[in-house]
Amino acid sequence: MAHNTRSTASADDLSSSIDYSSVLASLVDNGGSQTFSSMEALNDWITERCFHLYPALQRLSVDVARPKALLHASTAGMIVSRSRSSADKQVRYYMHGLECQTIIGVNNCEREEKQRVRFNILLKREDRHTLPLDFKDLARAIAKGVETSSYLTLEALASSVARSVLNHSGTEKDYVTVRAAKPSALPLADAAEVEITRTLHDYKDTIVNTLHDSLRAPVMAVPSPTLTTLLAEQTFRHGSASFKHRAAIALGANIGDRFANIELALRLLEAPMGSGSPRAAIVDTSFMYETAPMYVTDQPKFANCACMIETDMAPLELLKRAKEIESIVGRIASFRNGPRAIDVDILTFDSLIMDSRLEPARGSLDNLEGELVIPHPRIAEREFVLRPLNDMVPDYVHPKLGKSIRQLFTELSCEQPADSAPMCKVMPFPRYPISAPSESQPFSPTLSNIPTVPSTATYWKFPLSSTTPIADQKVYIMGTLNATPDSFSDGSLHNTVDTALAYTRSAVANGADVIDIGGYSTRPGAEYVSPEEERSRVVPVIETIRNDAKVADVLLSVDTFRADVASAAVLAGANCINDVYAFTGPEYPLTPASAAHFLRMRAVARNLAVPVVLMHSRGEASANKDYSTYADAHGRGAVLEGVRVELGEKVDAAVKGPGGLRRWLVLVDPGIGFSKTVEGNIELLGNAARLTAEPLSGRRNLLAGYPQLIGTSRKSFLGAILARGDGAGGYMGRETRPDERGWATAAAVSCAVRQNAAVIRVHDVLEQGDAIRVSAAIWNQPVLCN
Repeated sequence: MAHNTRSTASADDLSSSIDYSSVLASLVDNGGSQTFSSMEALNDWITERCFHLYPALQRLSVDVARPKALLHASTAGMIVSRSRSSADKQVRYYMHGLECQTIIGVNNCEREEKQRVRFNILLKREDRHTLPLDFKDLARAIAKGVETSSYLTLEALASSVARSVLNHSGTEKDYVTVRAAKPSALPLADAAEVEITRTLHDYKDTIVNTLHDSLRAPVMAVPSPTLTTLLAEQTFRHGSASFKHRAAIALGANIGDRFANIELALRLLEAPMGSGSPRAAIVDTSFMYETAPMYVTDQPKFANCACMIETDMAPLELLKRAKEIESIVGRIASFRNGPRAIDVDILTFDSLIMDSRLEPARGSLDNLEGELVIPHPRIAEREFVLRPLNDMVPDYVHPKLGKSIRQLFTELSCEQPADSAPMCKVMPFPRYPISAPSESQPFSPTLSNIPTVPSTATYWKFPLSSTTPIADQKVYIMGTLNATPDSFSDGSLHNTVDTALAYTRSAVANGADVIDIGGYSTRPGAEYVSPEEERSRVVPVIETIRNDAKVADVLLSVDTFRADVASAAVLAGANCINDVYAFTGPEYPLTPASAAHFLRMRAVARNLAVPVVLMHSRGEASANKDYSTYADAHGRGAVLEGVRVELGEKVDAAVKGPGGLRRWLVLVDPGIGFSKTVEGNIELLGNAARLTAEPLSGRRNLLAGYPQLIGTSRKSFLGAILARGDGAGGYMGRETRPDERGWATAAAVSCAVRQNAAVIRVHDVLEQGDAIRVSAAIWNQPVLCN
């Protein structure tokens, strides 16, 4: 039962504690003579009784256990955690001390005689199951499978048990944690143990469905763990802060460095308060939008976004913290709805409805200074609030209006005047290197415990969709600078500082918006490059460009999958990180090392506050391995769906959870030319807009709304198309070098523009820039109706 343990501990006052004897007496007096049909029914009754006894109680966890209820296990039970409104109910079932006999191990004696194994099982189950969990049936199924099995490793045994639990009692959204112990394994220790976490998705490619059946199968495909599962195991292993409340926060700014002010406010939300520990963690963010001012229109445009936080602060504590952050960032008292350096508003707090004002003052919205009304009273009338909320929690039901955020957003969109100023998405680029204290973060003791927030160099604008054009709309051009001696396309043309600078000057003069600098070739068969060598190739080029008066201000991207190289490049002057492996590194299928690599890259990008390009690929790009088959995993027309699912999982993991990136700093790249056949590349390029489109029905697309970068320049699939001929016996096709594929690239570029690509990566900036501009002029004009 959540209560203020700090005040009770400091005062040692029984009046602020919980009278557990009264709670027990009430439960016994009211429930002692009752019978309950299931453990779930008993848990629900206890929960409701406790909420009735303590009206101020907002959150409760109830653990109902039945010792010795099962023949094979010591305890079976369930834990239900929920708020008073039940909006965030979490249900976990467990079995402890489940013991069986089985063949396990590699030694001769272990293969001849069964040994005792012990399992602790935790099943996190979605709160939509209508039937109680049948512990006895599940325990029997596990015991039967284990006792007829024969495994060499505890890992394989634990994985089979996990699969059996999920197939028996789980759904696609549930996950199970299995701890398997072998008590007789070591002479000087109690047991050897392993712990794994799995979902049904981890077993999608296996031949069999239950543990018992799998023991008889002569051959079984070994499932590849998903990134979600691997990251969950990292969390279990290392632990993470857990806060009991969830709140939505809106942020906006329209004077000063808008983007740096918002980033600073976000960092302050998570910063330790005083000498204590952090009281909140940001677990999701929206896209960022540039919006016309509302109410008072004679002022600069706003940058608006929102974030979801988990916190242990009470609502009024959080309000106090928000006002402190506004003061630190530099908000100065002004007239109502006037310009401000930062605005930090609490939108929702769990499913709470509250108004801190006295009853007589609640009839007006003109007296909110220093007060708190939850949900925010103007949510339903503000697109710059509803749109960011819809990015994160479209299904959240407004506790007062009884409508989901998606419903409220749809209703407001239908009411918008046709001539209203359109919003647009924005992506800010920070200025590096930082040569002096950032103007957005002047030195103060309050800010000394958070990373420096860089000032903003510039920002890009993207339309909300293909049907909502914006003023000054453009397709951004990324020039490709290979600072390598073995690039597939241009060999060693630009692998010296002087030649790299010459290319940059030419590309910028011809219209490049950003230069992408790589020091490690991804062509098939490319030689291994050490991190030190890669760093020595890219950092001097970046430093030279930053010191050249003609191109010092051009945006620079570093093309790398290594955290230390990315960090060194950004600190030297890069503004963006472009990772062909989307943070997981070159291993495929994914391994625990992939998750560790992911977390390191994400931490670098998060701390430096730079945009990232996350690309779809499978396996080491330079290796001669074929990972281009998608049909087995995703069915017919599989490449598009395969990229959507695989890249979507990585992008979702990158932006969500503690330590996640800002959603507005992510570009996605479908990885044309990587791990796809020629036909797969054609399918992907011709349907790229569908990758990031909102689905018309069914499950949500994890890539929906992200701006897309497409790179087809000079790639081998274009060469393969050119070599085919026309099929009629006339033109027989021709073999081409990469630098002979300019016209083919132009055709692919035009297609990319038609598919709403936000950024296009090319080698020949002058020629392909022409193709991009003409294509954009054709494809991005308003559609005429008869």
